[in-house]
Amino acid sequence: MADTTTDGPMLAADGTPLKQSLARALRRQKIRALMLTAPLLIFVLVSFIMPIGSMLMRSIQNTAGTEYVPDILPNVVAELEEWDPTTGELPSEAAFKAMIIDFQVAFENKQHTQLGRRFNYETPGMSSLFRKSGRKVSRMDVEEITDAKAALLDVDEDWGNLQYWATIKANSGYYTSSYYMAAFDAERTIEGVQMKDPDQRIYQKLMLRTLWLSGLITFCTLAIGYPVAWLLADLPLRTSNLLMILVLLPFWTSLLVRTSAWKILLQEQGVINDIWIALGFSDRLSLINNQLGVVIAMTHILLPFMILPLYSVMKTIPPSYLRAAKSLGATNTTAFLRVYFPQTTPGIGAGALLVFILAVGYFITPELVGGADGTFISNRIYFQFSTLGNWGLAAALGTIMLAVVLLLYYVYDKLVGIDNVKLG
Repeated sequence: MADTTTDGPMLAADGTPLKQSLARALRRQKIRALMLTAPLLIFVLVSFIMPIGSMLMRSIQNTAGTEYVPDILPNVVAELEEWDPTTGELPSEAAFKAMIIDFQVAFENKQHTQLGRRFNYETPGMSSLFRKSGRKVSRMDVEEITDAKAALLDVDEDWGNLQYWATIKANSGYYTSSYYMAAFDAERTIEGVQMKDPDQRIYQKLMLRTLWLSGLITFCTLAIGYPVAWLLADLPLRTSNLLMILVLLPFWTSLLVRTSAWKILLQEQGVINDIWIALGFSDRLSLINNQLGVVIAMTHILLPFMILPLYSVMKTIPPSYLRAAKSLGATNTTAFLRVYFPQTTPGIGAGALLVFILAVGYFITPELVGGADGTFISNRIYFQFSTLGNWGLAAALGTIMLAVVLLLYYVYDKLVGIDNVKLG
């Protein structure tokens, strides 16, 4: 029982002010709630936020291996600070001498090949130059060199390439925009940043293809999944549960196995083409190593992600609504379009978001089924960091796709409203 007095604050049973006692109890509840959610917060931080943050940083960090480029070439960076490549003249003698000094240190630390690989991402040929020059430059005696420019040109005449020095100057900072320029199919030349030739703009083409095919796959899953979900919601519970097992069956099979199965079915000598020929047609269908094969396989794989949200929403719609509409004179089509369909839009929104976002990031299916014409941007991202070791460009491409998806999510929220999306 709380105690009250006429000339003081209300007190709790232990004699402390009631307001202070309530604040202490509320603080304890918040601490307990935080302790309960802490494992989930730590998991999200470690598995989601930190990797995304690392990806964002890699896309702008100007590193060669584990070290920043300015830390490997400190003297060169200082000498090139005032040099202007647009003049058409090579850097000063001091810059060439600084390159020899820094190059020898980099060779001793086994960083010269990593440095060449970093510059080669932007200007092809520099990796070979740094690799071939390593041992020869390391044997030079800097104190005895009277003409550093001639000494480097004697090692390899490519040290007189103006574009190579312009690339070094452009990447003299700790952070760089080179990866994002490459991701947008732009390149840095002596005259400035320019777009590549139309036939060399592969990343723009891949991004548009990824978004287009993801949207098409979303539409196909909706066109197939909507009547299936409607049937499941309309059937008796026992029958719908049995059919739902068939819908969930793909979840119990490895994605790689399902994709390989489609590869077998769609190939020129596959089951589908054999049936096609058996029906009397003379020409076999081209269903593999193209965009059509990707759409077919991914529509099947992602179909459950469309059916489940639709079914969960349709199950909550009373059948009496359609009967009432028909009793008031509405045709089957009118009753469906004006009564039933509007109530299923939350499920459509949830399914479309799930399928589209999953499709944008798919990798295995386009790789195995798509061929050269059906690959997604995710396949190119994988190629950059696994084969070329270009983590910066891979991170830039991933960041751009993340921004595009977030932008589409924002537009969807403004047009439809994310509050209208329901998973059940």
